[in-house]
Amino acid sequence: MSDRRQALYDRIRASSKDEVILEEMIRFGFWPAAGLPGDPAEEVRRQGELQQRLTALRAERDKLANVNELRREARKQRLRASKDKRRETKARRLRERAARAAAWRARQALELTFLGAEVSGGMQDTTCDRARLAAQGLPAFATAAEVAQAMGITVGELRFLAFARRASRISHYRRFTMPKKSGGVRAISAPMPRLKRAQHWLLAQILAKVPTHDAAHGFCAGRSIVTNARPHVGAAVVVNLDLQDFFPTVELPRVKGLFRALGYGEQVATAFALLATEPVTEAVELDGQVWHVAASAAARRLPQGSPASPAITNLLCRRLDRRLRGAATALGFTYTRYADDLTFSATAPAAVERAGKLLTQVRWLVGQEGFVVHPDKTRVLRRGRRQEVTGLVVNERLGVPRDQLRRFRALLHHLDRRGLEGARWGASGDVLTSAAGFASYVAMIDPVRGAPLVAEVARLAARLAPAR
Repeated sequence: MSDRRQALYDRIRASSKDEVILEEMIRFGFWPAAGLPGDPAEEVRRQGELQQRLTALRAERDKLANVNELRREARKQRLRASKDKRRETKARRLRERAARAAAWRARQALELTFLGAEVSGGMQDTTCDRARLAAQGLPAFATAAEVAQAMGITVGELRFLAFARRASRISHYRRFTMPKKSGGVRAISAPMPRLKRAQHWLLAQILAKVPTHDAAHGFCAGRSIVTNARPHVGAAVVVNLDLQDFFPTVELPRVKGLFRALGYGEQVATAFALLATEPVTEAVELDGQVWHVAASAAARRLPQGSPASPAITNLLCRRLDRRLRGAATALGFTYTRYADDLTFSATAPAAVERAGKLLTQVRWLVGQEGFVVHPDKTRVLRRGRRQEVTGLVVNERLGVPRDQLRRFRALLHHLDRRGLEGARWGASGDVLTSAAGFASYVAMIDPVRGAPLVAEVARLAARLAPAR
């Protein structure tokens, strides 16, 4: 029944109600199919046709409306799809970025391929000359990660200690000045504890294993100012020279070149050189913060205060020592070096006349090796006046200058008579400790004169210790 009713509704909707009624009346015989005079059936049919056309037009209108709606819906779907794609792309890129960051962190924990602008060229080079290193008894490190492991620190800690920053709120050095005996002040850069430990490791594991020239006596095992001065005792002439700004003259490229010459590759040599040098910085205050700003990341030099600096200069001066020894021998002189103090002496009286020629050659050779002779610290000491080498008298025998001994004996007399009040010796506030150190120093130089002084200081210390 419902199907028949629906079919009826569809017929009415397709034409008109009157036309359907007319068709049904004709079908059931209530109205003649041929029609009658004045028959309104034509009018009904005409209205049905119009209704059909109207229905078709409405359907076309609805169809057009549906197309626009479909277009709007399609546009919305495209926008939704585009947004979904952008969200998906963003999420994918975030995942990729996180993965790259994680991979970079993992690589950073194992590798050291960048230590700052201007100093990291060639850091990809992880080769080393194992045969040359083995011949010198040096450990063969190919990568900075191997260095960090040997030091007992992480790669990140090594990067922190060696990184060449253009600006930083922290400094690996504590800088201060100390007065010089000859006047003026000496700039000291004392490394902070962590860097100092790394520099001590560098000294013990690398630098100390490489032999220096036998003319070098400063900061060498088994040598001292005594061994440096002894070859010049009883000379007819003693020539003393100083190298100006000895440690600051040695810059990063020379230090790295030293490690490269030992057999290490670019990566390890760069890390070692950065650990051993300090940046040339200026302290700038900005918004209440102090920044240490470097003019250039590559502007680095040996610090006066690092435990590794003396050993590095001794190794860098090996060729200088050879050349100066050769020039001195050719002119009849003996040559020794204690850090930046150069000493030449000759026992033959005729050699005195060649001192000027020696000085000319020495200045030229020193300049060829990248150093400068201090213009105000060159002395030619002939026999008949006090001849000193690194603070020790060498005229007839090795000894401490008499004026120092007289002042020290005056100090001991003061301590014996008046106690500690007003007593001073050296820069230390602990006068008894300073006195004991000087007495031991005299005993090392001249045991005959030094032993009584050591005993006297011990006696005074026992008596005055409660008064400290």
